Amino acid sequence: MASAAFEDLVDTFDFLDDWEDRYRHVIELGKAMPPLDDAFKVPATKVEGCASQVWLLPDVQGSGPSAVFQFQGESDAMIVRGLIAVLHALYAGLSVAEVGQVDAPAELARLGLNDHLSAQRSNGLRAMVERIRKLAAEAARA
Repeated sequence: MASAAFEDLVDTFDFLDDWEDRYRHVIELGKAMPPLDDAFKVPATKVEGCASQVWLLPDVQGSGPSAVFQFQGESDAMIVRGLIAVLHALYAGLSVAEVGQVDAPAELARLGLNDHLSAQRSNGLRAMVERIRKLAAEAARA
């Protein structure tokens, strides 16, 4: 289960012929994201386990399992900013209950990311997914 925005991203990746084009597209997605205000770049929003600096700020609308999950994010590395944008396409707009049901490794595999990210980037991507799932689970209980 993925959002419509992620399905559009899958279609775009299918259209792009080689990984270099896909890599550039991921970077462009990151550049298009609005910056996170410096006031939110604090230890509470920092994602541990990433080689780069990464911050994720949840913005949950509503309460309980049907609350809508949104988030902002930023990184000091352009490719990681792009990966945040990919995760935004995957999760944003889903209910907090649905976020926990997304098989992120399978969905991201549809983009071929597993084969083209370094081990450090893959670990960082997993850390971001775990953080998003944790934030959504906390919101579902609220």
